[in-house]
Amino acid sequence: MTGRKKNSSPLGDIHLLVATLPGDIQAALGKLPLEQLVEVVMDLGRFPEARLPDRVVRLSEKPVNHEDLSHVLALLGEFTDDNRAGIERTLHRISAIRNRKGQIIGLTLRVGRAIFGTIELLRDLIETGKNLLILGRPGVGKTTKLREMARVLADDFHKRVIVIDTSNEIAGDGDIPHPGIGNARRMQVPRPDRQHAVMIEAVENHMPEVIIVDEIGTEAEAAAARTIAERGVQLIGTAHGNTLENLIMNPILSDLVGGVQTVTLGDEEARRRGTTKTVNERKAPPTFDILVEMAGRHEVVVHKDTAVAVDTILRGYQAGGERRVQAEDGSIRIEEAKGVSPPQRRSRSQREAPEQPAPLPTGGPVRIYPHGVNRELLERAGRDLELDVRIVARVESADLIIALRSRAEDMGLKRITRLTEAPLHYIKRNTTAEIRRLLQKIFNLVSGVDDEEVREAIEETEQAIRKAFEEGVEVALTPRRPTLRKAQHRYISNLGLVAQSVGREPERHLVIYPVEMEE
Repeated sequence: MTGRKKNSSPLGDIHLLVATLPGDIQAALGKLPLEQLVEVVMDLGRFPEARLPDRVVRLSEKPVNHEDLSHVLALLGEFTDDNRAGIERTLHRISAIRNRKGQIIGLTLRVGRAIFGTIELLRDLIETGKNLLILGRPGVGKTTKLREMARVLADDFHKRVIVIDTSNEIAGDGDIPHPGIGNARRMQVPRPDRQHAVMIEAVENHMPEVIIVDEIGTEAEAAAARTIAERGVQLIGTAHGNTLENLIMNPILSDLVGGVQTVTLGDEEARRRGTTKTVNERKAPPTFDILVEMAGRHEVVVHKDTAVAVDTILRGYQAGGERRVQAEDGSIRIEEAKGVSPPQRRSRSQREAPEQPAPLPTGGPVRIYPHGVNRELLERAGRDLELDVRIVARVESADLIIALRSRAEDMGLKRITRLTEAPLHYIKRNTTAEIRRLLQKIFNLVSGVDDEEVREAIEETEQAIRKAFEEGVEVALTPRRPTLRKAQHRYISNLGLVAQSVGREPERHLVIYPVEMEE
């Protein structure tokens, strides 16, 4: 292969779209590189625009009026229930925006192109005959890949392929499908809410070996997909969501990858797994054997065993996968996408001691994100302790996270902790006393002593820790009152060191050891 891709649509296809526009807009488009045109936008009362991959160009100094919209509408086919229309035997898509009375007040005229060579990244996967699901953000090229897959499976592998074309996006407008799908057959869908019924009809009436469907988005469509898979027909489709984790979190579409259920483990099994007794598990075998995340038009992450990938994510780890990138010359680079391995089992002292926390910010409030923690109780505890804290609704802006211990295995919490480096703290119960104790621990608050004593004790501790690290020796601290020793001990533990109290009152003091003591 000499290049990465080849457009099969002649430039004349684009001219068919341009010909529907008012004269002044056509003239402006004539000065632009039409081979790069993505779409034309016409909104009532605003200037018309041409959108190219790297810029937006104003097409007229005159705002769009009703006459301009009527001119375009008169040259187009009928708009369906999903507010889309097309131009017969082309892949162009025209979408409408309506006002509350149903009148069209905006148009998006998107250029459609059939591109050959786009599935070289995935060709080996469709050859397996396994069910394949593609995920990716809008505009990343999912539909383009489906169109090319239909052509390759029908023409190169001589399979009976049926395309379920809900919005005529895969095979174009009109009754004769676009040559971009090759010899594959196309079944149109009268209304978007009937897509699932047409999927079942295709299997029952036309004996396909492969069914291709775009944008599986409802519970009925997910059920229809499972029915097709159970009948031994290869199913290739796309779904809403950027990643496998997004799909698992979607209560409607998670069934495509096996679904999620909450189960309660026995004591022995929970200990063996090292988890809480309540965990999330996959409910059933996935409908799709292989899952592809489209990071870009020429970069994908492939999960060759969807079941294994889902189980990995439900256990709180990243699924990894196989990253494939296609270069300009058509060559393909394949590498393992990085995942997260299960954590090593630690000693009891390591598990009980919190990891080193990130330093709290100075000069402003500490922003706390509560997960399962009562917001009012948290705010009240902060006021009682006279802390400068603020409860935030977005984890991205949090300085620390406080969660209920019972939510430790919650999928939502695991996703949250992957979005931020903020330290995570747990409380056992949703009570003011429990929250107060945690805040006192986090902020190193000690009752019964003044701030100067606390500051002096912590400064001494910092110097001793530095010496223990740098010189590898035990360091004895000055004798302190029990409340101050407790604050020092907590500070030392947070840094991964071990300290012991030695001596008798009033000479009792801490000794810091340079490495953690074994059990």
